[in-house]
Amino acid sequence: MQEASLVGLDALTLGSLASQVPLNKSGIAGLFGSKEGLQLAAVEHARRVFVDAVVVPARDASPGLARLWALVRRWLEYSRGRTFAGGCFFRAVEVEFDGRAGPVRDAVVAARRDWDAYLQHHAGLAVAAGELAAGTDTAQLVFELTALLGAANDRSLLLGDDAVYARAESALRAVLVARGAPAEVLG
Repeated sequence: MQEASLVGLDALTLGSLASQVPLNKSGIAGLFGSKEGLQLAAVEHARRVFVDAVVVPARDASPGLARLWALVRRWLEYSRGRTFAGGCFFRAVEVEFDGRAGPVRDAVVAARRDWDAYLQHHAGLAVAAGELAAGTDTAQLVFELTALLGAANDRSLLLGDDAVYARAESALRAVLVARGAPAEVLG
């Protein structure tokens, strides 16, 4: 996963992995079967790491706006803390596989859809509870939130600028307040 976050899943091979662990290429092949199997295992493990770093800690917050805010803030910490050496694993592999077809792309798409759906669920709960304005387009809201998260990750990597995380948090807060979120909840 760490290697893939830096150089992409295509560069992840049975041979490259064998050079880094105390197994030969045959032993690695026995575990994963193929390069595609290795890539799928990396995506699945990255999902578990992401859930443990972002989703599980945010569960302490109440469902709805508080959880939505906790999720985006935890995502910023996940990226900023370099859980993956190359920034967000999924930002890297989404770009790598966006124009392809096959099981690896399908796994990356499933991870993106699950994340977006989870955010949208909590945005919907926030609307239902009156924490966000009635009629809020939750799909649009999630698009804007994830765009800001991605921009923070990408700019921090490219420019070496840690200050983008504070700017992203400010922008995320503004997007939510513009949709009726009480500013004091977004402390």
